[in-house]
Amino acid sequence: MSKAILITGAGSGFGKGTALGLAKNGHTIIATVQIWPQASELMAAAEAEGVELEVAKLDLLDPDDHEAIFRKYGDRIDILVNNAATGETGPLAEVPVDRVRREFDVNVFAPLEFTQPFARRFVEKGKGKIVFTSSIAGFTTFPFLGPYVASKHALEGVVQMLQQELEGTGVQVATINPGPFRTGFNDRMYDTLDQWYDPARNFTAEEPIRDAQGLFEGDELQLDPKDMIDFMVDVIPQDHHKFRNVFPERFIEDVKNYQASLWTKEV
Repeated sequence: MSKAILITGAGSGFGKGTALGLAKNGHTIIATVQIWPQASELMAAAEAEGVELEVAKLDLLDPDDHEAIFRKYGDRIDILVNNAATGETGPLAEVPVDRVRREFDVNVFAPLEFTQPFARRFVEKGKGKIVFTSSIAGFTTFPFLGPYVASKHALEGVVQMLQQELEGTGVQVATINPGPFRTGFNDRMYDTLDQWYDPARNFTAEEPIRDAQGLFEGDELQLDPKDMIDFMVDVIPQDHHKFRNVFPERFIEDVKNYQASLWTKEV
């Protein structure tokens, strides 16, 4: 059955691929992008793929954009997909806290604020679905990805509470938790580090940071994003599925082992 789906962060990466894939499958897609040039690029991509999208601007930190999107689409959509996010890296003992604060603004506070009026409308209708693109970083850790990891841990708490508190209203809430994929997002996260980190001034040694950077930018860890996009295209419109949707599934065991290890870790 065709659904009307609004997906944020559709200017690149998973959001772009998923918006196009869902449209190919016959769904009505409202795809939001952060800046107007991304809108032109996305519309050109849709034309090349032979699909139709409604493209709109949504800077998550702009309240006027929030209001305009809800006013236009609040009564139309069946599924809201909060996919937009940003990434910051660096040792938490030294990263400027304003950078961490902005990470939480974009990845936690703004998506919650954007979601609230849609949640109210879904409750009034007695149906609807809210999906958050989180990450396996929401329940495990990676050295020197502290700002991003912390924001995704916070997001997991937000989404779990939304699911519990909206249960019984007809509103479904779920997460999609990708592993590391080659969308360019992981690579760009490390570009943020170079805006402030200076090994001559900061006390955190540079070598382990660069080792982690090489791992996340390398071919061994990052996977083909097509498989993740196909997974999202399959899961998002389903009438029923798991609350937490990790892909690839092989990461589930790694995450469970990590969380179990915290109960026996000594310091």
